[in-house]
Amino acid sequence: MTQLSPEAFAIIEGRHADPFRYLGLHHVDDKTVVRAFLPEASRVEVVGEHGELAPLSRIHDAGLFTGTLAGGAQRYRLRTHFGEHVVDLEDPYRFPPILSDFDLHLLGEGTHQRFYDKLGAHPMVLDGVEGVGFVVLAPNARRVSLVGDFNFWNARRHPMRVRGNGYWELFIPRAKAGDHYKFDIIGPQGEHLPLKSDPMAFAAELRPKTASIVMDETRLPHPQPAPAGINALDKPISIYEVHLGSWRRRDGNQWLSYRELAEQLPAYARDMGFTHIEFLPVSEHPFDGSWGYQPTGLFAPTSRFGSPEDFCALVDACHREGIGVWLDWVPGHFPDDPHGLGHFDGTALYEHANPMQGRHLDWGTLIYNYGRTEVSNFLRSNALFWLERYAIDGLRVDAVASMLYLDYSRPSGGWIPNKYGGRENLEAIEFLRRVNTEVFRNFPQATTAAEESTAWPQVSRPVEFGGLGFGYKWNMGWMHDTLRYISKDPIHRKYHHGEILFGLHYAFSENFILPLSHDEVVHGKRSILGRMPGDDWQRFANLRTYYSFMFGHPGKKLLFMGCELAQEREWDHDHSLDWHLLSQPKYAGIQALIRDLNLLYRNQPALHERDCEPDGFEWLITDDADRNVFAWLRKGRDARTRCVVVVNFSPNVYYNYKVRVPFGGAWREVFNSDSVHYGGSNVGNIGEVHASEGQNELNLILPPLAAVFLVPEG
Repeated sequence: MTQLSPEAFAIIEGRHADPFRYLGLHHVDDKTVVRAFLPEASRVEVVGEHGELAPLSRIHDAGLFTGTLAGGAQRYRLRTHFGEHVVDLEDPYRFPPILSDFDLHLLGEGTHQRFYDKLGAHPMVLDGVEGVGFVVLAPNARRVSLVGDFNFWNARRHPMRVRGNGYWELFIPRAKAGDHYKFDIIGPQGEHLPLKSDPMAFAAELRPKTASIVMDETRLPHPQPAPAGINALDKPISIYEVHLGSWRRRDGNQWLSYRELAEQLPAYARDMGFTHIEFLPVSEHPFDGSWGYQPTGLFAPTSRFGSPEDFCALVDACHREGIGVWLDWVPGHFPDDPHGLGHFDGTALYEHANPMQGRHLDWGTLIYNYGRTEVSNFLRSNALFWLERYAIDGLRVDAVASMLYLDYSRPSGGWIPNKYGGRENLEAIEFLRRVNTEVFRNFPQATTAAEESTAWPQVSRPVEFGGLGFGYKWNMGWMHDTLRYISKDPIHRKYHHGEILFGLHYAFSENFILPLSHDEVVHGKRSILGRMPGDDWQRFANLRTYYSFMFGHPGKKLLFMGCELAQEREWDHDHSLDWHLLSQPKYAGIQALIRDLNLLYRNQPALHERDCEPDGFEWLITDDADRNVFAWLRKGRDARTRCVVVVNFSPNVYYNYKVRVPFGGAWREVFNSDSVHYGGSNVGNIGEVHASEGQNELNLILPPLAAVFLVPEG
């Protein structure tokens, strides 16, 4: 055997950090030398671009070959003998770089908005040869190798080259869409890390398997767009929040596929009158019980329900029904599964190294380092990816409060202040502002919504005016106050009257969404129906009143699946909703109520046009605590577009109840939650009430535990 150089041994041992410096074609002493490492080959020849043939000598039993190619040609193939089988191979180490110098410049400064076009696995044609280009960020690794279906999962076969600030890349000829792969990484101290999935993978195996899958995401069918203006502040927005794995199941408690969901879910949501569907996180995640909130593959729709193409079909089906699609997006934390982002290159690459900054105590997950250019670029690019590739209409950003505060859910002394000594996470604030700026700049029809549970100011105000730049904010205070109120026995509600009034003190400080989300029907909180006091009739009447109050209140609406069925039990992600309840009139009545409330909300401009404007609301009755009655006026843009909402949170019928209105004439009762159609007692105002000119006062009958909506005729 030939005396080998240290570089040759580094190739053989699978620890060379720059394999292109040794493998491939090189000019040495006026000769064109080709070196190849093919452990399984018995014999190798090099074939020049004009067919000239030259044998390569085996210089180490591990499979290292070298030889001279006449003529100095740059293009060649390797004719490889595996016993009796002969295969012509393209040499990965003869191809030019994948990333351009301009790519490296943009990646270095964190402004590469099409991050996903460069990193990850991309089928491509390079130098006339079909294959897949792989790029991954691992700046502190000593060596990164590709392993996959294309190389027998042998880490020594395909070490990658590093460029720029730690971007490892390699083109694998004849690799193809559908191939499974991972990265084999040696860390900075020489430690061999667990095989890592691709952070940029566009598809992944079904858990418990964790390999990434090559997919050409540029060939995804593009869903047709949602109706124009569907996210506008003056449009009705009623969101049906859905966990895809438990909305409905088929025989044997099996998930519906994306395509089965596409056949059923959009049509159901349209029939129910919802304007949007919001999916709990669909990014790939290893643990079903996280509901998607602990993602490991931010660019891959979960394989639980089918392929990325199938997910496109679901989005397209929603848009064809005129329904917008929002995704729950989780940039606040990620799990520490060995194959995931945690300690990715042997260091805290995506997370903070210090656990007082880098680990959530509540959830046992890791926190992104938003101050790191590459991490911020990765996450911002992910937000844009879903909007571009899958035509998503909005992103609901999870756990924003945990991102904004350095001391979030931490004990005294258990957190690190910012550079000014404060508790605000300055890097996260800048990150959120950049995300929102880039979303609205690149996709002006899309929107974002923040789950932010504190009094942080200007969450849904423009960045240029000091805000965080979100389109909407969940009104968590409204949700907590009103659920606490409605859970009280009516005899005690007069002592909690302010819990209904308080929300209007800040109702227009943000562009609010009123959320009755998945978080309110789990972990011992009971279902929404389960919170209602009284006997069976009163429980359902209370629920009808509460939903009606919600739809009459300023703010966009969000209802978690199953709430419209008056589901008795808490939500269980492992089982379908209790659709069988609809065979009973009292449950079917609640479903009919939600359908009609959505229709009313959409058809009455006064109930949605000025949802986010203080001039669109006026209290009419606030001080009737003894009778648990509230009344207010909703106003549209047109002077005659008005709607009076009167809510009676007591089980008593009130006759001759006077409510002031802006003008006289006939006022039509367009909705009454006590209708027998919904399971009520059918007390009401027989369709129409007259207010005398000049006096402008309605004389109403208020049904028990009910809400009535009235609009002026003409």
